[in-house]
Amino acid sequence: MYKLFLYIWLSLGSLSLLGQIQVPGMPPSVAATMLNQQQAWNNGDLEGFMIGYMQSDSLLFVGGSGVTTGYDATLSRYKKGYPDRESMGHLTFTNRSWTPLCDNSALVIGAWKLNEDVGGMYSLVWRKINKQWVIVADHSSD
Repeated sequence: MYKLFLYIWLSLGSLSLLGQIQVPGMPPSVAATMLNQQQAWNNGDLEGFMIGYMQSDSLLFVGGSGVTTGYDATLSRYKKGYPDRESMGHLTFTNRSWTPLCDNSALVIGAWKLNEDVGGMYSLVWRKINKQWVIVADHSSD
């Protein structure tokens, strides 16, 4: 009986987190990917966080320090900026909109927050490749 209550409690917790991520029109798989990214980050797992990104030299990341091109370079950038679990803090995503650009791509606008004192906005271009939604471009700012 205890396990059932624990499962229900954990499921409800995930649903409340999903509520900050899921926006009208967004495919459930995209919301689930972003929730998994948030949880991976909060567990100190940068490789897990990167699962939502297209694994290609064409991946584009634009941030305060400039433009990074490619999956490996983006992962290296994250590892340099966040060398350990403590420096990563606690990440929260809050999406504002999902805007389809065509049949297989869309734009997500949202806000990110690290701990209580650092945050900013992001725009993510998602593309459906081989039946899977992946981030092909990320523009994040403070």
